[in-house]
Amino acid sequence: MNVAVYCGSQMGKTVVYQEAAAQLGEALARHRHGIIYGGSNVGLMGKLADAALLAGGKVIGVMPTHLQQREIAHKSLSEIHFVESMHVRKAKMVDLAHAFIALPGGCGTLDEYFEVFTWAQIGLHEKPVILYNVNGFYDALILHFEKMLAEGFIREEQRVLLHIATSAQDILDILAG
Repeated sequence: MNVAVYCGSQMGKTVVYQEAAAQLGEALARHRHGIIYGGSNVGLMGKLADAALLAGGKVIGVMPTHLQQREIAHKSLSEIHFVESMHVRKAKMVDLAHAFIALPGGCGTLDEYFEVFTWAQIGLHEKPVILYNVNGFYDALILHFEKMLAEGFIREEQRVLLHIATSAQDILDILAG
């Protein structure tokens, strides 16, 4: 199974985010899940990829050419695909992945997460979409999901689409079905 992991190109202010990215990369590799991610060697993306590669995992990067100059492409990946735009990157990652995980990150991480979550809502795929709530990072977003449910902007039967994990083991359990 290939898993797309969306995460920050920054490290975050506390080491817990870096540790979680490394633990996730290692856990996915140990369980023979390939990783599809943004292709960078910086930030949480770099930590995730390095840990997975060190554990013998398959790591595939997908990077828009315009970011190739800003974010240094990881040089040790199993594969890297350079694409023409962020739109093509997101589509390529969706095509390659069987599940999706959002580690902590910024607006780009949320953009990617919400796109695949929305696609699950409208039936374009049935792949798991997981929020990795490291150190309570997504607590406010989870509360907002509850507000959207309570106010009728997400249907109750769609609640099953909201997978929340607080550890790498939680993620492995969700992926196992």
